[in-house]
Amino acid sequence: MKIIVDAFGGDNAPLEIIKGSAEAVQEHGVDILLTGKESTIREVAAQNNISLDHIEIEDCDEVITMHDAADSVIKTKKNSSMAVGLRLLSEGRGDAFISAGNSGALCVGATLGVKRIKGIKRPAFAPVIPSETGCLMLIDGGANVDCRPEMLRQFAVMGSVYMEKVMKIANPRVGLANVGSEDHKGTELYRETYAILKDSGLNFIGNVEGRDIPKGVCDVVVCDGFTGNMILKTYEGVASVLMKQIKNMFTGSVKGKLAAGLIMKDLKGMKTRFDYNTYGGAPILGSSKPVFKAHGDSKARTIKNAIGLCKEYVEAKAIDEISSSIK
Repeated sequence: MKIIVDAFGGDNAPLEIIKGSAEAVQEHGVDILLTGKESTIREVAAQNNISLDHIEIEDCDEVITMHDAADSVIKTKKNSSMAVGLRLLSEGRGDAFISAGNSGALCVGATLGVKRIKGIKRPAFAPVIPSETGCLMLIDGGANVDCRPEMLRQFAVMGSVYMEKVMKIANPRVGLANVGSEDHKGTELYRETYAILKDSGLNFIGNVEGRDIPKGVCDVVVCDGFTGNMILKTYEGVASVLMKQIKNMFTGSVKGKLAAGLIMKDLKGMKTRFDYNTYGGAPILGSSKPVFKAHGDSKARTIKNAIGLCKEYVEAKAIDEISSSIK
C-alpha cells in the first residue's frame, strides 16, 4: 500500500512529516510518496539521519500556507505540495493522501479535485476526538457551514460506517448535537434532521447536549460545520487549559511534586488518552478516495498514526461501504 503525504503541510514541516513517514514505513509496512521540494526533503533527511527507504519523492516547488485562499489549491497554486498530492491520488498513484496543511484548501481539493462519492451532497470534515468512555466522531467539524437536513443524514451514515469499519465500534450510536434533548428543540434544520434520523435505520439515540458530548453518550455526533467547529475548538481549548492547570498544580510546590511522583503513571495515562496525536488525523468523508487532515502542529507521532489510520481506512473498504449505504 502506498500513502501520499504532503511533506510541506503544517507548522512543523518538513522535518516532522518526513520523520513520521519514515516511522510509518517501519511500523505499518507501507510505502510513502512525499510531495514537495525534493532537494529540501533529501537535505533534511540526511541532516537528521532519517532513512528514505520505501519513500518516493514527487518534486514540486510551491506551498499552500494557512493564509492562502481555499481555492488556491485548484487555481493559483496547482504545483503546490498539497495540490500535487491530491492530483496523484486522483490519478491512482497512491491509495490515500494526508496533509497537515490548510484545512479549507484540502476540503476544496478533495471535493473538486479528487471528487465526491456518487450521491454525496457534500464531503465533511470528521475528526475523531477523545471522550470519557473512549472516542467519538464529530461530523461535520467545519467543512460545511450551511447545511440541509439531507446533508446531515448523509453525515450520520458516513460517520457510522467509519466508526464501525475503522474504529471497530459495533452498531455505533448516533446523536444529533442540539440545545436540548427533546425532539422539538433547536432550529428548523435540527428539528427536520431529527425526524429524518429517527427513521433512518441508524442507531439514532436522539439529541445530545454539549455537556454530554465529552461523556461519550454516543459514538457519532452530527451537526452542521459551524456548530461542529465551535464544539471542536471549545473542546480543544478547555482540554488545553485543564491540562495546563493540572501541570501547574503538580509542579508549583514541593507538596505538589511529591504528590505527582505518586500518581505520575496515572497522569501520563490521562494525558495520552486525551491527546489528539493518538488518533492522528481526521478523514474528509464523502471524498471518492481517502483524504486525511492531520493537525496543523503535527509532530512525527501524529503523522505516523494518521498513516496507520489511512491504512485501516483503505483495508476496511470503507468508501465502498459508504457508497452502498447512500440512497
